[in-house]
Amino acid sequence: MLIVYKKKMSINRKDNMTKEKKITLNAEKRKVIADQFQNFYENKVKDKLIEAKEQYNAMREKAKVEIEKVVRYHQPQEDVDTIRSMINKYGERNGGTLHEDNCFYVTRPIMKVDDEGNEYEANDEIHIRFDMGKKFARAYYRDEMRAKGLNPDFHLSINDDYSKRNPKYYADESAVNNYLGFSHSRNDVSNTAKSSYPKDVWEHDFKLWCIGTSYCHSRQFKVDENTLEFFRMYKQSADNVKKAHEEVFSYVEEKMKTLRLGLKSYRTFEQAKQLADKVGVVLNESMMNESSSMALSIYSPENLASLLEDKVELTREQKIAIARKQMQQSVN
Repeated sequence: MLIVYKKKMSINRKDNMTKEKKITLNAEKRKVIADQFQNFYENKVKDKLIEAKEQYNAMREKAKVEIEKVVRYHQPQEDVDTIRSMINKYGERNGGTLHEDNCFYVTRPIMKVDDEGNEYEANDEIHIRFDMGKKFARAYYRDEMRAKGLNPDFHLSINDDYSKRNPKYYADESAVNNYLGFSHSRNDVSNTAKSSYPKDVWEHDFKLWCIGTSYCHSRQFKVDENTLEFFRMYKQSADNVKKAHEEVFSYVEEKMKTLRLGLKSYRTFEQAKQLADKVGVVLNESMMNESSSMALSIYSPENLASLLEDKVELTREQKIAIARKQMQQSVN
């Protein structure tokens, strides 16, 4: 009986040692943990960018109506139609010049004072555009690009220090420009096909036929003080989207810098788990198992055959879903 008891004690000790075996962290597991913390901090401030985009969208729709009123006041539709008929009759060189544009300048005469105290007449000028610049595009489509594994924050990570540009910077820039459509020329899309790139969608979202050349600054439309102030607010709403992007990135990156330093010193999952519990980040051992078995799960014969046949590039979320499904099947 004593021998049997000792054997049972020995087995129990082994079981407890197995259960208490600590998960050792490696680079892959640290990245999984860091991603959980980043998602936590992103969620805390993501509404700032969402609200900025919503305000811009509302202002944009109003601005479309206002700019059409301004342009048609200075260039009535009947004048545009007359020039178009002249072009059809005499050709573009002799009939006049029309250009369909989404870029406009509005101005208002104001008085200024020079260094010697003399007044002089000048223009208060605002550049109004309905297409999409690169920085604005990276801010507006940040969430969509991050969901696809792209890095729309690459330009913010160097903090205007261009000496920090490295191969990864250029790789991120290229991938983002390709997604947004800035890497593609108009010749890449046929006249009959409609491009789905965000840049092209915005380019054709709103345009007005204007009398004059394609040079935007050559067409300046005078407006009153209230109208000028409205367009100033519209332009500010676009700047606020870029500003919100910068603020979200700065907040999250500041937190992540401190976290990465701490994770480097951690050796076990339990240390990271204690930190996560104190901060409020959801973290459990199953996430570590997902990361370690991810490659085997994704490239199992069944999944690899599917990828090769359909030529589908899985997102990170899809890969995790596949891994979880295979883990459940192995348990069952």
